[in-house]
Amino acid sequence: VKAFISAILGYDPNSKNTDGGVLGVVKAYYGCVEAQGRGSLHCHLLVWVEGGLNPNELKDRVLNDEEFKARLIAFLEDTISTCIPDDIPDPPSILSSQFHPCSVRGVPTNLTDEQREPALQKDFHNLVKSCQVHAHTKTCYKYCRDGEPKFCRFDLDESNTRTESVVDPETGEIALKYSNGLVNSYNDSILQALRCNMDIKFIGSGASAKAILYYITDYITKTQLKAHVAYAALETAIRKLESADVPNDDVSLRAKKVLQKCAFSMISQQELSAQQVCSYLMDLEDHFTSHSFRTLYWSQVEKYIDGIDPSPECY
Repeated sequence: VKAFISAILGYDPNSKNTDGGVLGVVKAYYGCVEAQGRGSLHCHLLVWVEGGLNPNELKDRVLNDEEFKARLIAFLEDTISTCIPDDIPDPPSILSSQFHPCSVRGVPTNLTDEQREPALQKDFHNLVKSCQVHAHTKTCYKYCRDGEPKFCRFDLDESNTRTESVVDPETGEIALKYSNGLVNSYNDSILQALRCNMDIKFIGSGASAKAILYYITDYITKTQLKAHVAYAALETAIRKLESADVPNDDVSLRAKKVLQKCAFSMISQQELSAQQVCSYLMDLEDHFTSHSFRTLYWSQVEKYIDGIDPSPECY
Protein backbone atom coordinates (compact mmCIF):
# COMPACT_ATOMS: atom_id res chain seq x y z
CA VAL A 1 0.00 0.00 0.00
CA LYS A 2 2.84 2.39 0.81
CA ALA A 3 4.44 1.68 -2.58
CA PHE A 4 1.08 2.32 -4.28
CA ILE A 5 0.67 5.66 -2.48
CA SER A 6 4.22 6.74 -3.24
CA ALA A 7 4.78 5.42 -6.76
CA ILE A 8 1.33 5.34 -8.38
CA LEU A 9 -0.54 8.11 -6.56
CA GLY A 10 2.69 10.10 -6.44
CA TYR A 11 2.03 11.51 -2.97
CA ASP A 12 4.89 13.66 -1.69
CA PRO A 13 4.63 14.84 1.95
CA ASN A 14 7.11 17.63 1.15
CA SER A 15 4.96 18.88 -1.77
CA LYS A 16 7.97 18.90 -4.10
CA ASN A 17 6.40 16.54 -6.64
CA THR A 18 4.45 18.95 -8.83
CA ASP A 19 3.74 16.34 -11.52
CA GLY A 20 1.69 14.11 -9.24
CA GLY A 21 0.56 10.58 -10.06
CA VAL A 22 -2.16 8.91 -12.09
CA LEU A 23 -4.91 10.98 -10.42
CA GLY A 24 -3.03 14.28 -10.36
CA VAL A 25 -1.31 15.93 -7.42
CA VAL A 26 -2.50 14.19 -4.25
CA LYS A 27 -2.80 16.46 -1.23
CA ALA A 28 -4.07 13.95 1.34
CA TYR A 29 -5.27 10.38 1.78
CA TYR A 30 -6.82 8.17 4.41
CA GLY A 31 -7.54 4.46 4.17
CA CYS A 32 -8.13 1.40 6.29
CA VAL A 33 -7.46 -2.28 5.74
CA GLU A 34 -10.28 -4.78 6.13
CA ALA A 35 -10.77 -8.49 5.52
CA GLN A 36 -13.52 -9.61 3.19
CA GLY A 37 -15.69 -12.67 3.76
CA ARG A 38 -13.08 -15.01 2.29
CA GLY A 39 -10.35 -13.54 4.48
CA SER A 40 -8.24 -11.64 1.96
CA LEU A 41 -7.23 -8.13 2.97
CA HIS A 42 -8.19 -5.06 0.98
CA CYS A 43 -7.88 -1.32 1.46
CA HIS A 44 -10.58 1.38 1.30
CA LEU A 45 -8.86 4.64 0.47
CA LEU A 46 -10.07 8.24 0.23
CA VAL A 47 -7.86 10.50 -1.89
CA TRP A 48 -7.95 14.30 -1.99
CA VAL A 49 -6.60 15.80 -5.23
CA GLU A 50 -5.19 19.31 -5.44
CA GLY A 51 -7.64 21.78 -6.93
CA GLY A 52 -10.67 19.88 -5.68
CA LEU A 53 -13.62 22.08 -4.75
CA ASN A 54 -16.10 21.58 -1.94
CA PRO A 55 -19.53 20.23 -3.02
CA ASN A 56 -21.22 23.66 -3.07
CA GLU A 57 -18.45 25.27 -5.14
CA LEU A 58 -18.32 22.30 -7.47
CA LYS A 59 -22.08 22.36 -8.02
CA ASP A 60 -22.00 26.08 -8.80
CA ARG A 61 -19.12 25.75 -11.29
CA VAL A 62 -20.59 22.70 -13.03
CA LEU A 63 -24.00 24.35 -13.49
CA ASN A 64 -22.75 27.81 -14.49
CA ASP A 65 -19.40 27.33 -16.21
CA GLU A 66 -19.60 25.25 -19.42
CA GLU A 67 -15.84 25.27 -19.98
CA PHE A 68 -15.17 24.01 -16.46
CA LYS A 69 -17.85 21.33 -16.82
CA ALA A 70 -16.34 20.11 -20.09
CA ARG A 71 -12.81 19.98 -18.62
CA LEU A 72 -14.00 18.15 -15.51
CA ILE A 73 -15.94 15.54 -17.49
CA ALA A 74 -12.98 15.04 -19.83
CA PHE A 75 -10.70 14.46 -16.82
CA LEU A 76 -13.12 12.00 -15.23
CA GLU A 77 -13.68 10.05 -18.46
CA ASP A 78 -9.91 9.83 -18.93
CA THR A 79 -9.40 8.68 -15.33
CA ILE A 80 -12.31 6.27 -14.85
CA SER A 81 -13.12 3.45 -17.30
CA THR A 82 -16.21 1.24 -17.49
CA CYS A 83 -15.60 -0.74 -20.66
CA ILE A 84 -14.03 -4.04 -21.66
CA PRO A 85 -11.01 -3.31 -23.91
CA ASP A 86 -11.08 -4.76 -27.42
CA ASP A 87 -9.67 -8.23 -27.82
CA ILE A 88 -6.77 -9.02 -30.16
CA PRO A 89 -7.45 -11.84 -32.67
CA ASP A 90 -3.90 -13.22 -33.06
CA PRO A 91 -1.74 -11.86 -30.23
CA PRO A 92 1.68 -13.14 -29.20
CA SER A 93 1.65 -15.85 -26.54
CA ILE A 94 1.24 -14.31 -23.08
CA LEU A 95 0.84 -15.87 -19.64
CA SER A 96 -2.45 -14.15 -18.83
CA SER A 97 -4.10 -16.17 -21.61
CA GLN A 98 -3.00 -19.41 -19.95
CA PHE A 99 -3.28 -18.53 -16.26
CA HIS A 100 -5.36 -16.12 -14.20
CA PRO A 101 -4.12 -12.58 -14.98
CA CYS A 102 -3.73 -11.79 -11.25
CA SER A 103 -1.18 -14.59 -10.86
CA VAL A 104 1.21 -13.33 -13.57
CA ARG A 105 3.17 -10.13 -13.99
CA GLY A 106 2.08 -9.11 -17.46
CA VAL A 107 3.74 -9.48 -20.83
CA PRO A 108 7.23 -10.98 -21.33
CA THR A 109 10.13 -8.54 -21.49
CA ASN A 110 11.76 -10.23 -24.49
CA LEU A 111 9.05 -9.25 -27.01
CA THR A 112 9.94 -7.15 -30.01
CA ASP A 113 8.52 -3.65 -30.38
CA GLU A 114 6.10 -4.97 -33.00
CA GLN A 115 4.81 -7.71 -30.67
CA ARG A 116 4.69 -5.64 -27.50
CA GLU A 117 1.68 -3.43 -28.29
CA PRO A 118 -0.77 -6.25 -29.22
CA ALA A 119 0.51 -8.29 -26.25
CA LEU A 120 -0.22 -5.41 -23.87
CA GLN A 121 -3.67 -4.96 -25.38
CA LYS A 122 -4.48 -8.67 -25.02
CA ASP A 123 -3.15 -8.74 -21.46
CA PHE A 124 -5.25 -5.70 -20.52
CA HIS A 125 -8.35 -7.32 -22.06
CA ASN A 126 -7.75 -10.49 -20.03
CA LEU A 127 -7.21 -8.45 -16.87
CA VAL A 128 -10.47 -6.51 -17.17
CA LYS A 129 -12.48 -9.61 -18.10
CA SER A 130 -11.16 -11.56 -15.12
CA CYS A 131 -11.06 -8.83 -12.44
CA GLN A 132 -13.64 -6.18 -13.27
CA VAL A 133 -16.66 -7.91 -14.80
CA HIS A 134 -19.33 -8.56 -12.19
CA ALA A 135 -21.13 -11.90 -11.90
CA HIS A 136 -24.34 -11.96 -9.86
CA THR A 137 -24.40 -14.23 -6.78
CA LYS A 138 -26.69 -14.69 -3.79
CA THR A 139 -24.86 -11.83 -2.09
CA CYS A 140 -26.26 -9.43 -4.69
CA TYR A 141 -29.84 -10.21 -3.65
CA LYS A 142 -29.39 -10.59 0.12
CA TYR A 143 -31.70 -7.63 0.81
CA CYS A 144 -34.40 -8.61 -1.68
CA ARG A 145 -37.61 -9.92 -0.16
CA ASP A 146 -39.38 -13.03 -1.41
CA GLY A 147 -41.93 -12.31 -4.12
CA GLU A 148 -40.42 -8.92 -5.01
CA PRO A 149 -38.32 -8.18 -8.11
CA LYS A 150 -34.65 -8.94 -7.53
CA PHE A 151 -32.08 -6.22 -8.06
CA CYS A 152 -28.32 -6.21 -7.54
CA ARG A 153 -27.47 -4.24 -4.42
CA PHE A 154 -24.25 -3.12 -6.12
CA ASP A 155 -26.33 -1.47 -8.87
CA LEU A 156 -24.60 -3.50 -11.57
CA ASP A 157 -26.74 -4.73 -14.43
CA GLU A 158 -26.39 -5.15 -18.18
CA SER A 159 -29.06 -2.49 -18.72
CA ASN A 160 -27.13 0.16 -16.76
CA THR A 161 -25.43 1.79 -19.72
CA ARG A 162 -25.08 5.44 -20.69
CA THR A 163 -23.73 6.66 -24.03
CA GLU A 164 -22.45 9.97 -22.70
CA SER A 165 -21.83 11.74 -19.40
CA VAL A 166 -24.65 13.98 -18.17
CA VAL A 167 -25.13 16.55 -15.42
CA ASP A 168 -28.31 16.83 -13.37
CA PRO A 169 -29.47 20.47 -13.81
CA GLU A 170 -30.94 20.53 -10.29
CA THR A 171 -28.29 18.88 -8.11
CA GLY A 172 -25.18 19.27 -10.26
CA GLU A 173 -24.55 15.55 -9.93
CA ILE A 174 -22.35 14.08 -12.68
CA ALA A 175 -23.39 10.72 -14.13
CA LEU A 176 -20.46 9.43 -16.17
CA LYS A 177 -20.97 7.42 -19.31
CA TYR A 178 -21.16 3.69 -18.71
CA SER A 179 -20.11 1.44 -21.57
CA ASN A 180 -20.83 -1.85 -19.81
CA GLY A 181 -23.26 -2.14 -16.92
CA LEU A 182 -21.48 -5.16 -15.42
CA VAL A 183 -18.02 -3.60 -15.21
CA ASN A 184 -16.71 -2.20 -11.93
CA SER A 185 -15.22 1.23 -12.53
CA TYR A 186 -11.44 1.12 -12.82
CA ASN A 187 -8.41 3.20 -13.69
CA ASP A 188 -6.31 1.76 -16.51
CA SER A 189 -2.90 2.46 -14.96
CA ILE A 190 -3.85 1.35 -11.45
CA LEU A 191 -5.44 -1.87 -12.67
CA GLN A 192 -2.45 -2.81 -14.81
CA ALA A 193 -0.05 -2.03 -11.96
CA LEU A 194 -1.92 -3.80 -9.13
CA ARG A 195 -3.48 -6.57 -11.23
CA CYS A 196 -6.45 -7.12 -8.91
CA ASN A 197 -10.08 -6.07 -8.62
CA MET A 198 -10.63 -2.39 -7.88
CA ASP A 199 -13.48 0.11 -7.74
CA ILE A 200 -12.89 3.83 -8.22
CA LYS A 201 -15.44 6.59 -7.82
CA PHE A 202 -15.48 10.37 -8.05
CA ILE A 203 -17.05 12.12 -5.07
CA GLY A 204 -18.39 15.47 -6.21
CA SER A 205 -21.76 17.06 -5.54
CA GLY A 206 -25.34 15.86 -5.45
CA ALA A 207 -27.26 13.44 -3.26
CA SER A 208 -25.36 10.36 -4.47
CA ALA A 209 -22.01 11.98 -3.74
CA LYS A 210 -23.12 12.88 -0.22
CA ALA A 211 -24.34 9.32 0.33
CA ILE A 212 -21.05 7.87 -0.92
CA LEU A 213 -19.05 10.30 1.21
CA TYR A 214 -21.03 9.34 4.33
CA TYR A 215 -20.74 5.62 3.57
CA ILE A 216 -17.00 5.70 2.99
CA THR A 217 -16.30 7.95 5.96
CA ASP A 218 -18.38 5.71 8.22
CA TYR A 219 -16.73 2.62 6.74
CA ILE A 220 -13.12 3.67 7.16
CA THR A 221 -13.58 5.13 10.62
CA LYS A 222 -15.59 2.33 12.19
CA THR A 223 -13.95 0.62 15.13
CA GLN A 224 -13.35 -3.09 15.25
CA LEU A 225 -12.60 -5.03 18.42
CA LYS A 226 -9.33 -6.82 17.78
CA ALA A 227 -8.81 -10.30 19.17
CA HIS A 228 -5.71 -9.45 21.20
CA VAL A 229 -7.57 -6.55 22.83
CA ALA A 230 -10.52 -8.81 23.73
CA TYR A 231 -8.26 -11.48 25.21
CA ALA A 232 -6.33 -8.87 27.20
CA ALA A 233 -9.59 -7.50 28.62
CA LEU A 234 -10.76 -11.03 29.49
CA GLU A 235 -7.46 -11.82 31.23
CA THR A 236 -7.65 -8.62 33.32
CA ALA A 237 -11.26 -9.30 34.32
CA ILE A 238 -10.53 -12.89 35.38
CA ARG A 239 -7.51 -11.81 37.44
CA LYS A 240 -9.58 -9.24 39.30
CA LEU A 241 -12.40 -11.71 39.95
CA GLU A 242 -9.93 -14.31 41.25
CA SER A 243 -8.22 -11.89 43.62
CA ALA A 244 -8.50 -12.47 47.34
CA ASP A 245 -10.45 -9.25 47.85
CA VAL A 246 -13.52 -10.59 46.06
CA PRO A 247 -15.85 -12.58 48.39
CA ASN A 248 -16.39 -16.16 47.23
CA ASP A 249 -20.16 -16.30 47.70
CA ASP A 250 -22.92 -17.44 45.36
CA VAL A 251 -23.45 -13.95 43.93
CA SER A 252 -19.77 -13.54 43.11
CA LEU A 253 -19.60 -16.98 41.49
CA ARG A 254 -22.62 -16.21 39.34
CA ALA A 255 -21.04 -12.85 38.39
CA LYS A 256 -17.84 -14.64 37.34
CA LYS A 257 -19.73 -17.10 35.17
CA VAL A 258 -21.80 -14.37 33.54
CA LEU A 259 -18.70 -12.30 32.80
CA GLN A 260 -16.86 -15.27 31.36
CA LYS A 261 -19.82 -16.27 29.20
CA CYS A 262 -20.16 -12.70 27.89
CA ALA A 263 -16.45 -12.46 27.13
CA PHE A 264 -16.26 -15.84 25.41
CA SER A 265 -19.41 -15.07 23.41
CA MET A 266 -17.95 -11.74 22.31
CA ILE A 267 -14.65 -13.29 21.27
CA SER A 268 -16.33 -16.18 19.43
CA GLN A 269 -18.05 -13.69 17.13
CA GLN A 270 -14.76 -12.21 15.92
CA GLU A 271 -13.94 -13.22 12.34
CA LEU A 272 -10.20 -13.51 11.98
CA SER A 273 -8.68 -14.81 8.78
CA ALA A 274 -5.16 -16.19 8.51
CA GLN A 275 -4.17 -13.00 6.67
CA GLN A 276 -5.42 -10.84 9.55
CA VAL A 277 -3.61 -12.94 12.13
CA CYS A 278 -0.35 -12.71 10.15
CA SER A 279 -0.84 -8.96 9.75
CA TYR A 280 -1.27 -8.46 13.50
CA LEU A 281 1.67 -10.73 14.37
CA MET A 282 3.92 -8.86 11.94
CA ASP A 283 2.71 -5.54 13.37
CA LEU A 284 1.61 -4.26 9.95
CA GLU A 285 -0.54 -1.15 9.72
CA ASP A 286 -4.30 -1.49 9.53
CA HIS A 287 -4.76 2.10 8.35
CA PHE A 288 -2.81 4.62 6.27
CA THR A 289 -3.00 8.39 6.51
CA SER A 290 -1.07 11.39 5.27
CA HIS A 291 -2.00 13.54 8.26
CA SER A 292 -2.16 13.12 12.02
CA PHE A 293 -5.44 13.56 13.87
CA ARG A 294 -6.66 14.18 17.38
CA THR A 295 -9.36 12.06 18.94
CA LEU A 296 -12.79 13.68 18.87
CA TYR A 297 -15.33 12.33 21.34
CA TRP A 298 -18.45 13.02 19.28
CA SER A 299 -20.90 12.16 22.06
CA GLN A 300 -19.47 14.98 24.16
CA VAL A 301 -19.72 17.39 21.24
CA GLU A 302 -23.37 16.43 20.70
CA LYS A 303 -24.10 16.88 24.40
CA TYR A 304 -22.50 20.34 24.38
CA ILE A 305 -24.36 21.47 21.26
CA ASP A 306 -27.65 20.08 22.52
CA GLY A 307 -27.15 21.96 25.80
CA ILE A 308 -26.79 25.22 23.88
CA ASP A 309 -29.45 24.59 21.24
CA PRO A 310 -31.67 21.57 22.08
CA SER A 311 -32.92 19.55 19.13
CA PRO A 312 -35.70 17.17 20.28
CA GLU A 313 -36.29 15.99 16.71
CA CYS A 314 -32.84 14.38 16.66
CA TYR A 315 -33.67 11.99 19.49
